[in-house]
Amino acid sequence: MKHAVALAAKGRGAVEPNPMVGAVVLAADGSLVGEGWHQQFGGPHAEVHAFAAAGERARGGTLYVTLEPCCHHGKTPPCSDAVLRAGVRRVVAAMADPFPKVAGGGLAILRAAGLEVTVGTCEAEARRLNAPYLKLLQTGLPWVIAKWAMSLDGKIATRTGDSRWISGEESRRRVHELRGRVDAIMVGSGTVFADDPQLTARPPGPRRAARVVVTASGFLPKECHLRATARDIPVLIATGPGNASKLAGWADDGAEILEFPAQNAGLSAAAVLTELGRRKMTNVLAEGGAGVFGTLFDEALVDEAWVFVAPKVIGGAAAPSPVAGMGEVKIAHALSAADATVETIGADVLITARLTK
Repeated sequence: MKHAVALAAKGRGAVEPNPMVGAVVLAADGSLVGEGWHQQFGGPHAEVHAFAAAGERARGGTLYVTLEPCCHHGKTPPCSDAVLRAGVRRVVAAMADPFPKVAGGGLAILRAAGLEVTVGTCEAEARRLNAPYLKLLQTGLPWVIAKWAMSLDGKIATRTGDSRWISGEESRRRVHELRGRVDAIMVGSGTVFADDPQLTARPPGPRRAARVVVTASGFLPKECHLRATARDIPVLIATGPGNASKLAGWADDGAEILEFPAQNAGLSAAAVLTELGRRKMTNVLAEGGAGVFGTLFDEALVDEAWVFVAPKVIGGAAAPSPVAGMGEVKIAHALSAADATVETIGADVLITARLTK
């Protein structure tokens, strides 16, 4: 099953909003005869690939799969039918699929047909892998990754606003890889003014992320990379009420204007993310600035952090730190890092963690 989970991870960025799924087929004698993973949204599921590789050797054997086989007609036929045709005698699933059109139905079909069915092997690993899928399904909100680069003393720019480059070239390559597997990249208007970012993956990855700009005031530059490329790569502008006239030029150039109610002189990050979730965006990468991060963290909407720490000391009381907003009153209320990993990338250190109260 751990091998099946590793196979499933190969679909990251290519299958969303579907879950990542891996499958392994063992023959009756216990030898591995087939394996596969869900490779592309709309394409064959993991079980189909695994059974195609196993052929007749699957008969009397065992299927290990990281998620309950589906039992409904979607973009592909039901995988439960493929399991029955393959002739395996046993199915081991890491977890049931909470998707309403499945929700135990696939397992029930297999049991009714006389197959031995076991659920729960490596369930924690499978749930961790598909945490974004599960969050979107259960809450309607995408998985939010906050990414920033900072100095040893926790600064994201100098007191004059200069920020290029804090992290090294190797770290920036890793960021482009991350961009290439998410559905949207979110920044605030201050980042657009200060950095004029493209917010694209270079080279391209399996997904092409929409660029989301948050501006409560509707104030954005008249000329920048995002506006110039809005017809080629989607740009969504999340703004407050009454800003349509300010952003008319952006709309004329291909950007989509999304209006949200004002909240505490800003916008509700939850409302913005709810709209992205409605569009079936599974993973959203927030790249700053401090105001956007502050709102996301104040509303407890960040699920994962990618923090690049560079071996530099910037100093200065006026130099910005990564997260603004109100912040916590007590240390005991602060978010904690779970499952943290630390990796050396060139001269930098990358810390990744899932965040929890």
